[in-house]
Amino acid sequence: MKPYIIIFLFIPGCWFVGEGLYIESKAIIAQHLLTRAWQKVKAGEPQSRPWPWADTWPIARLTVPRLKVDLIVLAGDSGRTLAFGPGHNFVSAKPNETGNSLISAHRDTHFNFLQYLHVGEAIFIETAQAGVSRFNVTATQVVDMDAARFINDPASAYLHLVTCYPFDAIIAGGSQRYIVSAVAQHKT
Repeated sequence: MKPYIIIFLFIPGCWFVGEGLYIESKAIIAQHLLTRAWQKVKAGEPQSRPWPWADTWPIARLTVPRLKVDLIVLAGDSGRTLAFGPGHNFVSAKPNETGNSLISAHRDTHFNFLQYLHVGEAIFIETAQAGVSRFNVTATQVVDMDAARFINDPASAYLHLVTCYPFDAIIAGGSQRYIVSAVAQHKT
């Protein structure tokens, strides 16, 4: 094989591998900076930004012990926010409060673990105001993004974790969403 063909194939290959590593690295580094900002929020500094130009801040910590998941949840769910971690939808109830709390993240980074959750499994949400609450998974479902409906029970706290579906899709986005629904059990 001619050397220029090898170089011609090698350079784009390096580009694609590098881009994939960049996205994954950015997500990991961001979680470390967000953890530091989360500690400040817990210490009484609300809206503590993880870096000076950030347009979001930590509002909660989400853990799933069995899967060794430990994520900082951010305020807002814009594409910019989701690049760094799970984001809370502002029009939904705050995590650990009554009503429906919606948190979304990308299927190929932070919410890839959703596919491994089972009904009955424990999810823990910690907020600076309410401490730690346990939520038990009640359902997992795949829906069209325009057909998603949530329980209308203002007396209980519900958590809905949302990501794009299918998990192994090559093209980003799509119209299907994978939703894990959970209901609050008790404070821990």
